[in-house]
Amino acid sequence: MSDTPVHGTWEPDPAARWEDAFLSGNGHHGALVFGDPDADRVIVTHHTLVRPDGDDAHRRPPALAAALPALQDRLLAGDTAAAEDFTDGRPLHWVRPFHPAFQVRLDRPPADDSHAPYRRAVDFATGVTTATRGAWTSRVFVSRADDVIVQRVTAPHLTLDLSLDPRLPGAPTGLGIGHGAVLTPEGALLVLRARYPGSDLAYTGVTLATVTGGTTKLVPPGVHIEGATEVLLLTRVHRHTGELDAVAESRALRALPTGDRHASPYDDRHASSYDDRHASSYDDLLVRHLAHHRTAYDRVTLDLAADPAERALPGSVLLAGPGGRPALLERLFAAGRYHLLSASGLLPPRLTGLWTGDWNTAWSGAFTTNANLNLQTASAAAAALPEVTEAHAALVHRHLPDWRDNARAIFGTRGVVAPSHTDGECGHTYHFSRAYPLHLWTAGADWLLKPLADHDETYGTDDPRTTAALAEVALFYEDFLHRTDEHGHLAVVPSYSPENRPANASWGTLNAAMDLSAARHALLTAADRHPGHAGRWRALADRIPAHRVNADGALAEWAWPGLADTYDHRHLSHLYGVWPLEEINPYDTPDLAEAAHRALELRGAENDSAHGHLHHALVAARLRDADRVAHALGRVLDGDYFHASLMSAHYPHRDVYNADAAHALPAVLIEMLVQSTPGRLVLLPALPASCPRGGLRGVRTRFGATVDLTWTPDGSARAVVRPDRTRRIELRTPSGAEPLDLVAGEDRVISVKAR
Repeated sequence: MSDTPVHGTWEPDPAARWEDAFLSGNGHHGALVFGDPDADRVIVTHHTLVRPDGDDAHRRPPALAAALPALQDRLLAGDTAAAEDFTDGRPLHWVRPFHPAFQVRLDRPPADDSHAPYRRAVDFATGVTTATRGAWTSRVFVSRADDVIVQRVTAPHLTLDLSLDPRLPGAPTGLGIGHGAVLTPEGALLVLRARYPGSDLAYTGVTLATVTGGTTKLVPPGVHIEGATEVLLLTRVHRHTGELDAVAESRALRALPTGDRHASPYDDRHASSYDDRHASSYDDLLVRHLAHHRTAYDRVTLDLAADPAERALPGSVLLAGPGGRPALLERLFAAGRYHLLSASGLLPPRLTGLWTGDWNTAWSGAFTTNANLNLQTASAAAAALPEVTEAHAALVHRHLPDWRDNARAIFGTRGVVAPSHTDGECGHTYHFSRAYPLHLWTAGADWLLKPLADHDETYGTDDPRTTAALAEVALFYEDFLHRTDEHGHLAVVPSYSPENRPANASWGTLNAAMDLSAARHALLTAADRHPGHAGRWRALADRIPAHRVNADGALAEWAWPGLADTYDHRHLSHLYGVWPLEEINPYDTPDLAEAAHRALELRGAENDSAHGHLHHALVAARLRDADRVAHALGRVLDGDYFHASLMSAHYPHRDVYNADAAHALPAVLIEMLVQSTPGRLVLLPALPASCPRGGLRGVRTRFGATVDLTWTPDGSARAVVRPDRTRRIELRTPSGAEPLDLVAGEDRVISVKAR
């Protein structure tokens, strides 16, 4: 473990369920580690593992552009159900589901250490999961440097059977499996090849086992090891067509670099009784990994001055106690950043992060982009995890050609329209139905590009890919926004507020608040980056209607007159202008902020989806409502949403494995303490009473500075601002507002009265 239990978690028993397995990952490969000394299992996953469905024809956006003018006419004329038949007649078709690859099994005969003390732990700062019982130890991590799952098992007289096992829940009966095992001078090579039913696609897993001492013999489909002192396993999986050259892959694993023995992150006692060559290879691989993982993890820390005795408790015990305990929030903050980093690389996190132990993953284990993905990655900029934003950018930019197809096919426009669901391979809009007319959602491109724009502001860069993509969003609106209401204001028609509907109309309607905010933001942001087009894009943004306040005093989810709100819903799409945008805030638009707050007060939790509670908390933090933030957090902390792995569930009572709460929680804790825009710093906007003392270190701001914040029970606080750009900003604290002049390279110390 790291220096304090804040940066890891532990359990006194092996995982009995895959949901409780400790997690490691590098954004490509994932590992779910059970830590059972007698029947250890490591489930292997990879971001590319999505099951083909044998039908590529349906993965095209519907060709509806020719029918769009008639739909717009009907909606503008008051036909509230007009959009229900705006479809090409296809049934709802889910994106291809994410699935696990196989499990690495290490089965031991009954051992005389069965009554020895047991402990399994995961160190968030290193990404290493460790299980120990007596003299038996297993360590697993997934290397960010070498893209390999590394496991080292040590014990005197180690005897075990090693195999790659594809038998996981929900695996299709027609999955074609081929096994291979061979002994080489470098170790035992195990290969598992799985071909999907009815497809030429397959995936192949390769494990190289280097054994120290004892004997190794083939026992198909694996190997039997007897009398060893150490087994070092290196595992990769590839999805492919045709055949994978397993021999070449084994050579690549054997060729992984080793270095100076004395560079080990552990001291020499860990390897003194084992063969130095193999111990060195494990430690050198770990050193290379830590240069990437630990560097990222250590950038930001949260310390809530928790009781050391509570910090030392197993995670499952902390979770069973009162939800507001500082020790639990500390650990969930650390775990959330760890899991978010570990799931981000080739792609950003899926609904399940990078992990699953079941082929029947809820909602296909996809990227749901109309809420979940952005909520999971909400802390990326402030929590100093550019690796997460880079993964998010990889998904966006690889799909831009498909987004262009969506715009042309559905709306007959230039530019781009993003889908609400993707498997990571295809960005076409093809998942929609009458009750979920997701093909009508036009705000997605702005919503998905907002984190990339935040990244550029945070680091003082201007990614030309983001700039170009923002221009394409503006081009879409330039073509799409041409219908008007009776007052000459532009109308967004059709319009959709994910995933809600008016109380008196169908889902597809007019002027959803999210669509208004997205169109205005996209046009103005693109104008800022493209001076040559700024005039016409700003003029178009000026014609977008204002938000509407309804008879309840709440910001209406649909600005079109006569559309009634439906308050009991898990999504808060209409408050996009509050979070993550700054269009509505208590400082510049107090009346709209009050209406948004009223809308938040009236919003129900519907089915208690975790993402709804944390989305509620993020909006409440922007509106400076500490009590509402605490209440929303409490619904999650007290609702049994977290597994012993500290990965979360979608519903209470650990129902449906889902990363939304785990990954979004750090963003909530940061937003209640520090908020920023390119011209403003807000300190302690929503400090809950349950956290009277603490410190948040290393938070990044969108005006190019890091902030270290501490606060104490007497109501005083201290912030150290470390700018890398010279500029004047507005400082907002509970005491009021004042200008703050920052000079690059010069620290500014700010004293604050928290209340």
